[in-house]
Amino acid sequence: MARDPGDLYQVAPDAPELDDVVMLCYLDGFIDAGGAGRLLTAHLLSALEHTEVVRFDVDSLLDYRSRRPVMTFAKDHWEHYDAPGIGISLLHDAAGTAFLLLNGPEPDHDWDSFTTAVLDVAATLRVRLAVGFHGIPMGVPHTRPLGVTAHATRTDLVEGYRPLVDRLQVPGSAAALMELKMGENGRAAIGFAVHVPHYLAQAAYPAAAVTLIESVQRATGLSLPADMLREAAHRTDLEITRQVEGSDEVAEVVRALEQQYDAFAAGSEGGMMAEEPENMPTAEELGAQFERFLAEQQGRGDSPDA
Repeated sequence: MARDPGDLYQVAPDAPELDDVVMLCYLDGFIDAGGAGRLLTAHLLSALEHTEVVRFDVDSLLDYRSRRPVMTFAKDHWEHYDAPGIGISLLHDAAGTAFLLLNGPEPDHDWDSFTTAVLDVAATLRVRLAVGFHGIPMGVPHTRPLGVTAHATRTDLVEGYRPLVDRLQVPGSAAALMELKMGENGRAAIGFAVHVPHYLAQAAYPAAAVTLIESVQRATGLSLPADMLREAAHRTDLEITRQVEGSDEVAEVVRALEQQYDAFAAGSEGGMMAEEPENMPTAEELGAQFERFLAEQQGRGDSPDA
């Protein structure tokens, strides 16, 4: 039996009246290559003051046995419980413009009721645009600009973004369902998936978060802090370059990916998703080579600091 969406959340009694605000959305648990969405969310919450204005009933939405919360044991007693939470926080950008951030673990249960609850909250808080973001692994090199796949409830919201595929079936997510329902209810929503090199998908890759924050700013007009993310991206890129230069095998892999990327960017038939020439390694082979190389580097203790 479906839950009453109104039972799944509480709006703070002192929540301010808002109008025409943007709501950013990141739910941890679905695909997020390079930790792109997680890094961006953590950055915004650390760089900007925030106040929680909506709290969801996390006990009804999560399966604690599938994602056990972390507890800290100190010598002879339990010291801390890292309680999970799903909420919406109020923040302000550099110009003082208010915006919202929905954040927390992706619900395990009641997706239909949860997404309906989010739509109800969006109506109550007068949200004009919801924006989701995350990373997806792609066969692209770190030496080229990161691409972004954009999708939205209206075509005008994604003008200027090049579609990667015509039609594709993928595992669903609560965030995708939320965007779908917003479209069905005449509400504006957009999502960004940054293309993360597949050999860096399991690491924290700040450059992907930088690409996301730039896409979010273009879509919303918000003025968001990005200097710390750019500094982290620069440090990580330098370390990746150092590791690539230390291996002829890996350098060859990067060159192969660069050729593939450049052919796609030039508009060649088929693009990155097509079959490659016989001498071109497959994405799986390239990923395996890089993963093996980076694992060896990590084993020696000099891998990039996540």
